Amino acid sequence: MRILEKLLGSIEVTRSLKLLIFIGGLYALSIALSNTFVNVFLWKQTGEILDIAFYNLAIVISQPIAFIIAGKLAKKMDRIVVLRIGVVLLTLFYLTVLGFGSQANRYIVLLGFLLGAGYGFYWLAYNVLTFEITEPETRDFFNGFLGIMTSFSGIVGPFFAGYVISAMEKFTGYKIIFLFSLALFVGAVVLSFFLQQRSAKGDFAFQAVFREQKVNKNWRNVLFAHFFQGCREGIFTFIIVIWVYMTTKSEMAIGTFSFLMSFTQLIVYYAVARFITERYRKTAILIGGVILYLSLFIILFDLTYAALLVYAVIISIAYPLLLVPYQSITFDVIGMARNAAEQRVEYIVFRELYVNLGRILSIVTFVLCVHFFKEQSIRYVMLIFGAGHFILYFFIRNVSFKKRAAITH
Repeated sequence: MRILEKLLGSIEVTRSLKLLIFIGGLYALSIALSNTFVNVFLWKQTGEILDIAFYNLAIVISQPIAFIIAGKLAKKMDRIVVLRIGVVLLTLFYLTVLGFGSQANRYIVLLGFLLGAGYGFYWLAYNVLTFEITEPETRDFFNGFLGIMTSFSGIVGPFFAGYVISAMEKFTGYKIIFLFSLALFVGAVVLSFFLQQRSAKGDFAFQAVFREQKVNKNWRNVLFAHFFQGCREGIFTFIIVIWVYMTTKSEMAIGTFSFLMSFTQLIVYYAVARFITERYRKTAILIGGVILYLSLFIILFDLTYAALLVYAVIISIAYPLLLVPYQSITFDVIGMARNAAEQRVEYIVFRELYVNLGRILSIVTFVLCVHFFKEQSIRYVMLIFGAGHFILYFFIRNVSFKKRAAITH
């Protein structure tokens, strides 16, 4: 455990913080092994990009519903139990995919709803635990080191999975990788038993948090920023990996793509966690947003594997620059909001609703454009919604902690 302190400097790292990081790391490795390839697994069965879009649409519709249900439960029981429910649902998803096998494409919407529900429960609990366990002075450390763990998982997971899948016949490799993911989820559940119990009191005050955005400019700006974040994430989550496979016809190429992206992110996350201070948060978000949008022009009109690899490196520099300070600002805004201690669950739920509204908008637009204007419209949809992370800066730049502090204290 002392390695953490040596790597990231003289920051006090509590036992709960370490456990939360390692649980996040196991989750990240499990997702890195399997999630990248689920879209390809289903696409190979259907050959229709619209089917993959509907699968992802089911995910982003069920996820906010699960967030609300998980939020209500988190006000009645230990948040760690809610975390375990999420992991169990994710385990059921992979068991269901394994059970359906080559017929999984017939149940795309069902699978999407199950995965979205698992995400919703897991991330509600994980985000609330993050809010409770971290402090303003440790959030950049936590987000940065979790980013390092996620990047390391992204280096090992997809490359290993791509090799195994490519070396096996038909869908045998997919089944082996999905089983690995199940084992890692079990490990995350075991670690969760060592976390200190944390229960909330009171009712699920969803309307109070809704009203807060009318009087709290910081909270309103953060919500709008998350909506535009979701606009990009909705379609980019699946279309890029499908493009890599369509260009190369190789799962190993996907593993290499993910390896290069995650290796770059590992280095940049470390640098950002160490050197981006609170003073430069907004500047880093702007630079990251600009780079993310400009990177699109590398692949939109000349799609080759080499271009995709260059794109992978560039966005891997941009995402840590944007996400580490962006997440820290978000938690700081929530921490200074009205009744944050009692209503932290509701704030997390409401934030995720805005993210998923953005995702739903972009995927629905994608489906309509592909249906009416065929696949040549995809690039133009990506050009529009790809600006999401750039646009969110113009809301985050208006966040002011001095003014809010004067109001609340």
